[in-house]
Amino acid sequence: MRLRVRHLATAVVVLALSFTRTAAAQAEAEKTPLAQRMTAMNVALRQITAQVADPSKNASTLEQVVIFQTNASEALTFKPEKTAQVPDAEQEKFVADFQSGIKALLVKVDSLKMAVEAGKNDDAAKLVEDMKSWQREKHPVFRIRRP
Repeated sequence: MRLRVRHLATAVVVLALSFTRTAAAQAEAEKTPLAQRMTAMNVALRQITAQVADPSKNASTLEQVVIFQTNASEALTFKPEKTAQVPDAEQEKFVADFQSGIKALLVKVDSLKMAVEAGKNDDAAKLVEDMKSWQREKHPVFRIRRP
């Protein structure tokens, strides 16, 4: 009897894991091109945050900065999904605000890159904190929050 219960429990766990992986794969596939860029930027920013204070990791930090820059530049070509929720008369301004915010972020990233290249890791760490603060401020404005 115990053996049957173990087999049944194992089967339930395997089934639950397969559903979880399928749901995660579908969620990733359903992301908009802009959301994919933003996810890549977030991953790069987390890596930068973790290592920006360590001068021995400057080469890796610079690689992540390039990834961030590339995805931010590509994000400029897309409209936020939330644009559809904005009244028609305000949509153009909404998109322009989004693009100007990304451009301002790219300026900060350029400063970050220069600071890391110059070995000014303390300045770079402050810039990263500014970027994270900017992210917390702007995401609620332009992003649809999913449950």
